[in-house]
Amino acid sequence: MRTFTSPEQLQAAVGEDLGTSDWLQITQERVNTFADATGDHQWIHVDVERAKKESPFGAPIAHGFLSLSLVSMLNWQIYTIDNVKLGINYGSNKVRFINPVKVGSHVRLQTTLTSVDPASGGALQIVATCTLEIEGEDKPALVAEIISRIVF
Repeated sequence: MRTFTSPEQLQAAVGEDLGTSDWLQITQERVNTFADATGDHQWIHVDVERAKKESPFGAPIAHGFLSLSLVSMLNWQIYTIDNVKLGINYGSNKVRFINPVKVGSHVRLQTTLTSVDPASGGALQIVATCTLEIEGEDKPALVAEIISRIVF
């Protein structure tokens, strides 16, 4: 776990690999809960038997946006910024869903600090390149530049 306490520390770490999270298993329960939350009940995600028979992946897969939504949670295992008054998710750049995540798979996040720049209102804009790896797979589930804004 990397801990930053100042804008200067963040700036000094630009370009560095901040670390890797623990492995997280993607369960059918998590996929179903996400489907309920978003209204996306496409069979490839929630119909286990049909997905095993008809899906090109041979199993149900997680929603791409479920995988993307895990980035924030897994980043909390990799780094934290102390002394912050306010922090928000500001957006994402270049999100690519490269490889489907089959239910039962384990994923983990690797994060590199890409940039730290001044933003409006005295905030700092932080861009981190995040790669969600799938255990045993050559290609990651996704790669995205995640943008945050913080105020010290």
